[in-house]
Amino acid sequence: MKKSIILLYGILAYFIFLIAFLYAIGFVGNIFVPKSIDSGAETTWFSSLFINAVLLSVFALQHSIMARPAFKKWFLTIVSPAMERSTYILLSSLALLLIYWQWRPITTIIWEIEGDIAANILTGIFFTGWLIVLLSTFMINHFELFGLAQIFDNLKNRQTPNPKFQTNYLYKVIRHPIMLGFIIAFWATPTMTGGHLLFTTVTTIYILIAVKYLEEKDLRKFIGEKYETYQKEVPMIVPFTKNKFKGR
Repeated sequence: MKKSIILLYGILAYFIFLIAFLYAIGFVGNIFVPKSIDSGAETTWFSSLFINAVLLSVFALQHSIMARPAFKKWFLTIVSPAMERSTYILLSSLALLLIYWQWRPITTIIWEIEGDIAANILTGIFFTGWLIVLLSTFMINHFELFGLAQIFDNLKNRQTPNPKFQTNYLYKVIRHPIMLGFIIAFWATPTMTGGHLLFTTVTTIYILIAVKYLEEKDLRKFIGEKYETYQKEVPMIVPFTKNKFKGR
């Protein structure tokens, strides 16, 4: 019974993730969804800035703290290992849904591309960014990344092995293609408003800091010399750029 409950919990967490991921495309792109980054009731500039900054901080803190090895070690003392990744995914998704729900638009236009051809090109780049994000998850292990492998292994009385270090496809060109996909999707817009620029700037800075100073530190510690060599040979985010990592 406990394993069945964990299975249902993991499936529910993955389903909520899918909703949050698909809604993100509409939210950032101002398409298909009832509440987007530039829609909704407007408040004062200061109020919108403050509320949006708090929303983004909640996501950043949850996403970063729960991903740290020390937190995971403590968290595993109170939850089943099979539930740990699903819980992380669930809370990350709920933090995103909170952003969508409570986001305050700042509709001042920063730039607006005129001409259908240029606008369509940017829209195409926008969708390409999201495609890179999705495909990159399958280039490693999509089902392990989002907790499904763990809950099915638990159901079959198997222990999920530690994640394998893989450098497939885009991972041969950059170390973090998922993050590159997000950055592309966030910046590629024909119309950039103040609210969109705030969202894009803060998330880009967060991605760069979290990847360089948190995630990569953990990966070097977990994988060791193999990852240090990978860092020296493959750029972090921008393809085909010289990597200046010196192993520290």
